Amino acid sequence: MGNKLKFTVPSEIDSIKALTFLKQKCGLSSRMITRLKREKDGILMNGKILRTVDYLTGGDTVEINLPDEKSSILPVCGSLDTAYEDEHLIIVNKPPSMPVHPVKQHQSDTLANILTYNSMQKGESYVFRAVNRLDKDTSGLVIIAKDKFTANFLKNKVDKTYFALCHGRLEGEGTVDGRIGLQDGSKIVRAVRADGMPSVTHYKSIVCTEDISYVALKLETGRTHQIRCHMSSIRHPLLGDDLYGGGLDIIKRQALHCGELSFLHPVTGKIIEVKAELPDDMQVILDKIKGLK
Repeated sequence: MGNKLKFTVPSEIDSIKALTFLKQKCGLSSRMITRLKREKDGILMNGKILRTVDYLTGGDTVEINLPDEKSSILPVCGSLDTAYEDEHLIIVNKPPSMPVHPVKQHQSDTLANILTYNSMQKGESYVFRAVNRLDKDTSGLVIIAKDKFTANFLKNKVDKTYFALCHGRLEGEGTVDGRIGLQDGSKIVRAVRADGMPSVTHYKSIVCTEDISYVALKLETGRTHQIRCHMSSIRHPLLGDDLYGGGLDIIKRQALHCGELSFLHPVTGKIIEVKAELPDDMQVILDKIKGLK
């Protein structure tokens, strides 16, 4: 079997149907419950087989034994900057210029390839499930769930803070509320347009000069290229983001970094907070503009 999850029924509960507890308290889907029922010792209560029609009381322990999964991704030796790891998930600080997933042009030089190799070295085997995704040239924290339960639990439940260097003086804080859709005639570039998907970005300036601003950003939505598109729409494109109007004279990739993550752990219930320092190419620029203040 794969990962084991353990949940204790709160003492204040006198009686609750097992199916209700598994869905509401353990976060299992009907499909996952059905699959676990077919597995030997898939769902146990106090060490004995638990049926979905059974009832639980306060203090009972429910153990869920998730089935093993095998990755189909090619393992490739490489180094990982691991910011956090436990038996349910791993958080990696991804460098710029590295894709997260294998694609046609990148079959063996992705985060998924390297993580698969490293997990095999530790005797682990799991499907690569990135909870949050970053563009190839965006650096920062990526959460990879080690099982389907953790991936489903964390979906749309992670608070992320990005840090960016953008053109021009941007002071104070504000919100960009602009619908995003594909730009006419392009299959890649996004634009703010009336018929786009609802998209909201909050920004706060940290340091700024007349030419460059260092800002923190939080997203209410997760559209493709959202930060890059929104910052360009308010005439403050990211440095290095020539796709959205940024210049390449200072840095050769979009100056964007996912630097902070926080979320409720799906099993322990504890708040997990993880930070990653700026990569060198962004830090050098930030130090220079701080010196101009």
